[in-house]
Amino acid sequence: MRRSVAAVALALLPVALAGGCAEETNTPEAAAGAEPEAPAVDLSPGGWPAGEWEKYLALEDVAFPGNPLVEGRQGAVTGSYHALAQRAGLEALRQGGSSVDAAMTTALTQVALGAGAVISYFGIMTMVHYDAAADEIVSLNAGWNAVLGEDDPMSIPGTIGMGSEEEMYGSDEPSGRTALVGGFMKAVEAAHGRYGKLDFEHLFAPAIHIAEAGIPFSTRLVSFLEPRRHTLSRLPESKAVFTNADGTWIEEGQPFRQSALAGSLKAIAEQGADYMYTGPWAERAVAAVQADGGSMSLEDLAAYEVMWVPALEADVGNYRIHANGLPSFGGVNMIEALHLGKAAGIESLGHWSTNGESLRRASNLTFNMTLSMVPTEVLEQLYPGLDLSHASRIRPETADALWSRMEEGAMPAQYAAAPPSHSDTVVAVDQWGNMTAVTHSINCVVWGATGIIVDGISIGDPAVNQKAAVAAAGPGGRVADPIEVGILTRNGRPAVAFASMATGLHQQTFQSLFNTIHFGMNVKEAVDSPAFFLPRPVLDASSAEAVPKWVVRVMAGEFDDAVLEASGLPVEQLPAEKRRYTQGLWAGISRDPETGELMAAAHPYTNGGAFAY
Repeated sequence: MRRSVAAVALALLPVALAGGCAEETNTPEAAAGAEPEAPAVDLSPGGWPAGEWEKYLALEDVAFPGNPLVEGRQGAVTGSYHALAQRAGLEALRQGGSSVDAAMTTALTQVALGAGAVISYFGIMTMVHYDAAADEIVSLNAGWNAVLGEDDPMSIPGTIGMGSEEEMYGSDEPSGRTALVGGFMKAVEAAHGRYGKLDFEHLFAPAIHIAEAGIPFSTRLVSFLEPRRHTLSRLPESKAVFTNADGTWIEEGQPFRQSALAGSLKAIAEQGADYMYTGPWAERAVAAVQADGGSMSLEDLAAYEVMWVPALEADVGNYRIHANGLPSFGGVNMIEALHLGKAAGIESLGHWSTNGESLRRASNLTFNMTLSMVPTEVLEQLYPGLDLSHASRIRPETADALWSRMEEGAMPAQYAAAPPSHSDTVVAVDQWGNMTAVTHSINCVVWGATGIIVDGISIGDPAVNQKAAVAAAGPGGRVADPIEVGILTRNGRPAVAFASMATGLHQQTFQSLFNTIHFGMNVKEAVDSPAFFLPRPVLDASSAEAVPKWVVRVMAGEFDDAVLEASGLPVEQLPAEKRRYTQGLWAGISRDPETGELMAAAHPYTNGGAFAY
């Protein structure tokens, strides 16, 4: 139950007295010279100051909150969605938690607020972390594992389209073969085990509070549920999450409680991630997937391990970037794009919002993200004699050669249908200077076409849009992914931590980083600066070859018409309401190494938020 203002004041009174009048304390511990006990940690929103729970809960239904730049010196947290979750992360920082404690608390809370629709406790996570005590940057990969018993991934049922809404949600029969083994909860435990300061169970308190106390069923959750009612009706356990006691579907504004999820989270908080990977949840999850024809086994879950891999590093301008490492190829894409930006002369041309040629080059160079998904033999035909291995692609000299070829017409073709990228981000910095950047994802369209929910935890269908990647990974192998997170250092000292998500994540990451590194913008300016998005393919029906024409998409009113015309590119100007569904979302926190001053930013048009103190 939420405390009243009076109850909060009374609860804080002993702490205030102990801090201000220690010399008058006559307890045996004080007489013996013992240090006073630290206040008990409680991150639950039930203990927040009066009005804060309601304030940030209300933001769940605010589409364009503005999200101003925030500043502080002790700690900061930001993210793409759910300001309530970032507020929970701030609470972790204030109560002595590390940046990892704050990031994991936020991520756990984000999933509960989203009902497991677009992010999941059985999803994936990537993290880049700066450990101030050791003065080192590490990368954690908790991506998908392919299923050991899946020997023909290209025949996995299901297709995803990017046309009508019906195509996007898929129309194939649900299949358990579409499930992969996610590492989200293993990552939470592993990251906390290395870098956490609070007890593990404390990180779950906000998510458990949300699941038990309930939240109003938001407009956003309604938009997820409407097209999935048929899917979620298929399995009684899934339907029960979203229906009232009388069997009617929950409606907007009604209290939404997730009792099964609360039970699972409590068990994980007490028993650790093994509850999901070798314990009761694992058994029930495997049974559900196998009932739908999948071959996922208890061996698959028990074998899952988080990978600690070297961060990829490169010098860019006056900074050094430390990006998430392989087998994720997002770090390669990110570093290569920054080198391509240098090769293309973007800095000397000026910002793409003020110079048409700069816009053309910047938009074209971000097609490099496709190179990571093109078979080696195709790359050799497109760029003969050019080494495009991952190790080579992060070198500036390779980018120079690649850009010359691209300008000569050897452009990598962007995929006509970008895979669903439902994800979320968290970035946190603590009082000791530790920095944590996280992206986590379910990689499917809200809950997936199977609609499997086990004890409140969703199991999506991410293999539907990643069949080739699953095949390349091999049975039981780690599936490569395009996630982009990292840390910028300057003169050897950490300066900016960042993470990105959504369909246009690569375009936005390149632009935000280039804005920071070469145009001297702070993190908020880098986020708010006019941007171009993932281009939209248009097929020429009169052409026998059906080669797509790529239309650059920008926000209406952000670019001068003369700049757009000077780019020579076909351009589509989008209305504000379409922005969140086409633009990548980049969140960042900067820390001045001399003063410790923190600046944190979130996009102005999502319900995420930036906090600092």
